[in-house]
Amino acid sequence: MGLLIQLTMSLNSSILLNEDNAQGPKRNTECLESLELQTPSSFQDNPFQQLQLASQEVLEKAKKSGRSKCPRCSSSRMFYCYTCFVPVETVPTKEIPTVKLPLKIDIIKHPNETDGKSTAVHAKLLAPDDVTIYKYPCIPEYKEKRHEIALIFPGPNSVSVKDIAFHLQKYTKKGACATADDCFREPLLKQAKIEPEEGKNPHQCISSSRSEGTRLKKIIFIDSTWNQTNKIITDERLQGLLQIELKTRKTCFWRHQKGKPDTYLSTIEAIYYFLVDYHQEILKESYNGQYDNLLFFFSFMHTLIKDAKCCAGKE
Repeated sequence: MGLLIQLTMSLNSSILLNEDNAQGPKRNTECLESLELQTPSSFQDNPFQQLQLASQEVLEKAKKSGRSKCPRCSSSRMFYCYTCFVPVETVPTKEIPTVKLPLKIDIIKHPNETDGKSTAVHAKLLAPDDVTIYKYPCIPEYKEKRHEIALIFPGPNSVSVKDIAFHLQKYTKKGACATADDCFREPLLKQAKIEPEEGKNPHQCISSSRSEGTRLKKIIFIDSTWNQTNKIITDERLQGLLQIELKTRKTCFWRHQKGKPDTYLSTIEAIYYFLVDYHQEILKESYNGQYDNLLFFFSFMHTLIKDAKCCAGKE
């Protein structure tokens, strides 16, 4: 999984995305399957055409008018300011979709990651109440919250999304594991005896209590090239956190890292796919496009850049 991203702003040509928002749950499920299983030709055409995206007319207008000022720092930007995390003057905030997430997201950005080339800002723009971006080494202390936090990062001890609840049971506020290895070796801690309420099954009470005590509240993503991740992932403040590895998917990013497989996702893709899996595997709810708009900017830029390359004869 390619954790970090580089985003080009050479927007020389445009194609209006085909937005048919009459999709239902079935269509969205088909879209998710197509992003993973589609043939190379269909994948290259428009992998986002079946997502339930908000109208991107505002981006089309902004593209035609060119770069605009950031309302905060007055820097000249296209679409949004990647340092202030706000849309530019030609992109009214009210016309940008807002996505409500089921948990909080911390993005730890490598200091050498170019601001204008990172897709992490997309998450902050589209889910401002639930996303926080930190520039390494200025990151929070997570030790006291290990029982409700997980880190997206592949490794020998990484678990799948569907197994999050099971493994978080091994973390408690007072007895958090010193390392990830400790958590995998130690048996589950004994649960305190709970007196069942009248008319309720005792097993249901225990299950409910355990679910409340091990509920995931925050997920951490690292925004960096693969070669730069070691400094961050070995930081003592991230040690002992449950690590999660995402399912294999192909990236749609137009500048994936050289020498790395196309299964290395951009940051915004990783966030999107994690939330879709979390919604289905943990919340046990059908996915009806609730997080599709996280790809609002990404899908638009993908189309513009692909079209620009076509016009330049690169494809």
